[in-house]
Order: sequence, then structure tokens, then C-alpha cells
Amino acid sequence: MAATKDPRPCSIADTLALVGEKYSLLVLREVLLGNGRFDQLVRNTGAPRDVLAARLKRLVEGGILTKRKYSERPQRFEYRATAAGLELDPVLMALMAWGDRHLRTEGDRPMVIEHDCGHELTAVVTCSACGGELRPGDRKPHPQAPGWTVAGPAAA
Repeated sequence: MAATKDPRPCSIADTLALVGEKYSLLVLREVLLGNGRFDQLVRNTGAPRDVLAARLKRLVEGGILTKRKYSERPQRFEYRATAAGLELDPVLMALMAWGDRHLRTEGDRPMVIEHDCGHELTAVVTCSACGGELRPGDRKPHPQAPGWTVAGPAAA
């Protein structure tokens, strides 16, 4: 294999660079639940105020959240998800479902999210063409980054 100092080009890594810091996804969770004010975010995420301020700044700069003033005196802001932030909702649902299955005991789920129809939402990855649900072994990766294979850098 060719020697390379750079890691595999990866959209997952790029996304984690933006939302992967501690508390970032919890901030987004709270905003999507309608709790976008700073004091709500501190209380519901457990983030220290200075850390929360840094995460909010990064999420706004990254286009995940918007910041809107709701009080002049004292000056206070609330945060809302942008279209890009809303697109992360299924990711949070998938993380929640994984945590419920692997880190909780039966009947110990801290939250259930219902659809407008009244039934519980379930995160499911499906094929955009046939609608089939993703199952282990059902996928075949096709690296698109020049010089990379599934196993790593292409041989020189």
C-alpha cells in the first residue's frame, strides 16, 4: 500500500469535526426538543457555561443552529436548528435507539418520541431505490476519494 500521512477522506469524520465534541449533540437534542435558551441548555445538558458557550458558537458558525435575540435587557438569545441542523434529527434518533437497546434495561428508556400520528418513531435506514431496510451484510462500499480503496490507500 502507498504510504500516506493523511487519514481516509470521510464525511463521518468531517461531520464529527463539527458536532462530535462533548455536549454538541446534546445541545442539538435540546434545541430540537424546543429548549433553545441558554439557561435551559445548561440545565438539560449539564454542560459548564463556558463549554456550552463555545459549543453554541461552533454550531452557529457551522450552520447547524441560528441565534436569535429574545431580550434586550438583559441581552439574551435563543437557538434554533437550521435546515442542516434539522437533518441531524434522524442521527439523534438512531443514537437514542442504539442507546435504548444496548445501554438501558427493558422499561428504563428515558424518552420516547412519537410521530404526529401518535405512534412511536423508529430510526431505520432504507435503500433510496427499493425501500429495503439495511441489515448486516447488505451494503457494499464504493470509495469515491481518489487513491483510496475500502482497505485503505491504493497501492502505488
